[in-house]
Amino acid sequence: MKKLLAGLMLATALVAPGIAEAATVTINANLVRYSGPAAYLAVYLTNPDGSYNSTLWVAGQKTKYYGSLRGWASSASQGGSLSLDGITGASVGSGGTLTVTADLADTLFDAGYKIHVDTAVEHGGEYADDAVIDLTSAPASVTGSGYVDSLSVGN
Repeated sequence: MKKLLAGLMLATALVAPGIAEAATVTINANLVRYSGPAAYLAVYLTNPDGSYNSTLWVAGQKTKYYGSLRGWASSASQGGSLSLDGITGASVGSGGTLTVTADLADTLFDAGYKIHVDTAVEHGGEYADDAVIDLTSAPASVTGSGYVDSLSVGN
């Protein structure tokens, strides 16, 4: 029993330092007021070199419209199969706010990673990189260029 306990303690001591710390961030995308159907949004993370890292949330559940989220769709599809289980929800109406909470590794902050929001409205416009913000340890906000009025990220 003592050998088993000692072995478990040693294994824990060797593995525990390798476990990355994570921080919870809240991402708020506030939409402008517009006329038309609710907007589809893709919220995703890119690496410091600009390549796609991961999808944080997709607002809008009809997959046939995901191609309208051009920047996200082309980036995400390069990695092969895309699993969106548990990270999709309803589209967001005029003047509404999409709030996404994500646990991100501490090593991503202040390291050149960016959060992107692409938007599209049926019979309306499509905006790849509607709003883009650096992932920093300090709260930050930016103005969007299309349907996003403001995008903020905070811990």
